[in-house]
Amino acid sequence: MSDKSDQQSKWNLRYASGASGALPRPAEVLSENRHLLPKTGTVLDLACGLGGNALLLAQRGLQTHAWDISNVAIERLNDLAASQGLLLDAEVRDVVRCPPSPNRFDVIVVSRFLHRPLVPDIIRALSASGLVFYQTFIEDKPADVGPGNPEYLLSENELLQLFSALRILLYREEGRVGDIAQGFRYEAMLVAQNRA
Repeated sequence: MSDKSDQQSKWNLRYASGASGALPRPAEVLSENRHLLPKTGTVLDLACGLGGNALLLAQRGLQTHAWDISNVAIERLNDLAASQGLLLDAEVRDVVRCPPSPNRFDVIVVSRFLHRPLVPDIIRALSASGLVFYQTFIEDKPADVGPGNPEYLLSENELLQLFSALRILLYREEGRVGDIAQGFRYEAMLVAQNRA
């Protein structure tokens, strides 16, 4: 079985066994900073899962694309979008093997997905003043939440470094500093804009 088939099977199983009645929620980086979104434009929810980000983007009237390797997730997202009367283009796509093309999107949202070699492709895929909203897990988390494999965890300030070519509008990474019972502890979030 190929690596793509393995990944697709893994995520299909996870989405098939998940709660089917719950609506997918957008990532905090997007829901808390939606005021930064453009009024019009073409947007991408990359590695979208069940599409909480894509649904929020489509509800705002943006031309929304959503890509994920899981056909189960994409089918659910298409059904949910249709039931809400939302227009969005959701497709099964291995984003690692088939990244977005240059200068294509005004906004790219990535949540809980990390493949470092894809970052330059994400940056190139932004339009001249395009925005990236990114949120994923960090190494310095106070408890065993999210992935355990360090390949899928950001080191301290790594997200800032990965997107240093862009104008940073917002960054948050709290980890284990201060009162860990409060705040945003398990992930880093970033909103950045293309300077081109």
